[in-house]
Amino acid sequence: MVDSAPDGTTGAGGRPPRELGRRGALAATAAAGLGLLTACGGTADSDASPPGAPQPRTPGTGSGASARPARKRPQLPRGGRELFPRHRLVGFCGLPGSPVLGRLGKGDLDERAREIEKLAHTYAGDREPLPVLELLATVANAEAGDDGTYRSRTPAGTVRRFHEAARKHRALLLLNIQPGRASALGEVKALREWLVHPDVGLALDPEWEMGPGEKPGDSYGSTDGRELTEIARYLSGLVREHDLPEKPFVFHQVATSVVEDQHAFRPQPGVAAVKCADGIGSPDLKRETWEYLVKDLPRGMRTGFKLFYDEDAKDSRLMTHQEVLALRPRPEYVMYE
Repeated sequence: MVDSAPDGTTGAGGRPPRELGRRGALAATAAAGLGLLTACGGTADSDASPPGAPQPRTPGTGSGASARPARKRPQLPRGGRELFPRHRLVGFCGLPGSPVLGRLGKGDLDERAREIEKLAHTYAGDREPLPVLELLATVANAEAGDDGTYRSRTPAGTVRRFHEAARKHRALLLLNIQPGRASALGEVKALREWLVHPDVGLALDPEWEMGPGEKPGDSYGSTDGRELTEIARYLSGLVREHDLPEKPFVFHQVATSVVEDQHAFRPQPGVAAVKCADGIGSPDLKRETWEYLVKDLPRGMRTGFKLFYDEDAKDSRLMTHQEVLALRPRPEYVMYE
């Protein structure tokens, strides 16, 4: 989808000639913007506890237990406990105050949510539309920071505001992780207090998951099927412990090198894993790379598709919703940046 091959091969200097130039700029912007948004070297605010986190079910005892009404099991924002095949997810991503990082970075949040609602209905087809707010909860930075992780965590107050907006508009909140050099699973665990809610899911941007000596924006990072399984297993444990509905786990993939040994992935109960094809380019380039990335999918893997309002249209045009829905397999999640 970019000016490099879909297998991640690169141009002169070992860098995809267009995509990583853009992504390097995003990392620098993130580093500058997050300095205003985070405290204590990029850790979350101290007011982190969201109201009313679900507790594990406690069976009743004694003769009075049978007289109590059965507790209603937690539902997805628009009803039911399974995401697919009932719903099609459609959303925006971003971070407040950083327009370059996505559509959610600018304007009024309620206005963006209404825009997503309208867009979701154009993609519904024979599905029920389910709007998504994909908030960058851990953002890769160009600088190492005090802890050397090259990442910052979005303040809890911002996460709370987005969660409240998601509930108001009956949408899903996806918390996106760009790990930098931090542990991806560690960043997931740091979001536990949010992930125990039935309307909160997870997204991972493994191109920003850097190894020792690597810096965000210099080259693609990567994950592998075993790490994806570890994360899905952790989410599955939360689903089981809190009797949650099916939880989405999206990972964005811009090149085959970004997800190594994908067939080591093992589906986990209560978790809907979605591979979302990422990248910038013309409709033809996006279709070509889509076909390359989604062939021979691991067992139990769903598909998603990412579009860029500005970058896709810069040298070509944005794909229409009819063109996106014509992809096979048809994407379960469509995300705009």
